[in-house]
Amino acid sequence: MNTHPKLARLEKLDRLSRRMDTAFRIPIIGKRVGWDGILSILPVVGDTVAFAPAAYIVLESHRMGLPRHKVIRQGINVGIDYLVGSIPIIGTLFDIGFKANRANVAILRDHVERETQAELKDVTPGGGALSSHHPSIGDRV
Repeated sequence: MNTHPKLARLEKLDRLSRRMDTAFRIPIIGKRVGWDGILSILPVVGDTVAFAPAAYIVLESHRMGLPRHKVIRQGINVGIDYLVGSIPIIGTLFDIGFKANRANVAILRDHVERETQAELKDVTPGGGALSSHHPSIGDRV
């Protein structure tokens, strides 16, 4: 199956965001946590380690043509995650609820899907509608 190259890159980033934000289910409460939440148990150090994959998602989004204002939004998500996540105890609880990586991939996914749909529409003759040069039933004599 021939897929759009950006969709393949997007899927890799999606897998990374799932590992970072929702890889494991916490028994009893049923909440999902990823490596970001686990690493945040070590204040500052753990959040600094978790910052690298988050920054990579933002960098790849920029490389994939995400508009500047949306890249800035992603950066704000990462900054909030890092700053609040660095606070002992409160930060760990925050990381369980705030999924910056998943949010950032969702921002990118929305952009890539819209872009891909627009490209497909441009390739389809007449944008999927019959053009005016096709005869209709009433034109037959």
